[in-house]
Amino acid sequence: MRKLYSFVIGITAIVSILFSLSFLMKQEEGASSDKLVIYNWGDYIDPELLTKFTQETGIKVQYETFDSNEAMYTKVKQGGTTYDILVPSDYMIDKMTKEDLLVKLDKAQIKGLENIGSQFLGKSFDPNNDYSIPYFWGTVGIVYNEKKVKQAPQHWSDLWDKSYANDILLVDGAREVMGFGLNSLGYSLNSRDMTQLQEAKEKLTQLTPNVKAIVGDELKKYMIQGDAAIGVTFSGEASEMLDNNEDLRYVVPSEGSNLWFDNLVIPKTVKHEKEAYAFINFMLRPENAAQNAEYIGYATPNTKAKALLPEEITSDEAFYPTDATMKNLEVYNNLGQYWLGVYNDLYLQVKMYRK
Repeated sequence: MRKLYSFVIGITAIVSILFSLSFLMKQEEGASSDKLVIYNWGDYIDPELLTKFTQETGIKVQYETFDSNEAMYTKVKQGGTTYDILVPSDYMIDKMTKEDLLVKLDKAQIKGLENIGSQFLGKSFDPNNDYSIPYFWGTVGIVYNEKKVKQAPQHWSDLWDKSYANDILLVDGAREVMGFGLNSLGYSLNSRDMTQLQEAKEKLTQLTPNVKAIVGDELKKYMIQGDAAIGVTFSGEASEMLDNNEDLRYVVPSEGSNLWFDNLVIPKTVKHEKEAYAFINFMLRPENAAQNAEYIGYATPNTKAKALLPEEITSDEAFYPTDATMKNLEVYNNLGQYWLGVYNDLYLQVKMYRK
């Protein structure tokens, strides 16, 4: 009987503790409800800017992070969140707009949109910028170790050179790998032509003797350590690699590549819309955008901010390509479920061929 009594007392205590914890968690959630909630990629803003924003406006910020567009989308789609600002990439904006997950922007409340270069506005994923404000942009290109290559690669076709046998790292992404395969043949990286896609897949299988590995975030570490001569990666990742290994260089093939954008948007989950516009306006100010660009190492679409950056940064054509190269760069279109499945299937065939 005593054992039963003790057991009941124990269960009661546990229930009481759980109830108290639940109450405290709700209190904490309520306490954070007066904050502007920003959902962004990890380490994708200068923390000093968040402090400065609060000091200037009195608006407190709750900063949360995600590691992929898909993870962010799933959390927002499922509901139950109170995010006020998101930072999705181009194709995801198109998807979220079509699913009515984003607020149409009130341009009258936005100050500084004129600071964004015209070449970065009106893109296919948001033709009138009704839902998004460009935050950072970049490219997909080739990072190489100049001490490990006889001749610096300049074009996608250079990757098939036999001298690079088992010495190339590829970023693990269907759109990225299929994209440069298509570009190497003179095709669009958004192709919906099955003949072109099959041709790209066949050409990529011929590249496999040169491919040392297809990896994710580890690519950055391996290139910094000098474990491979060449890597196909994003410009932002390449920038960090170059900062940590003086032998590395980055090039964007002039025949074509991906031009990506990350953007500020306001989701339908917004609870602090006035404060969200205040944050957008704060980030559009040239001095803030310049500070952010210098901290992150990515290219800014804010032309007035670019003018404030050191010339050694803005004159680097690897990260601020020439107009001639820019004309051949494409954003990833939202291909839709069917064609995205085709890309993924063909990419999987390339990966399996390696084995």
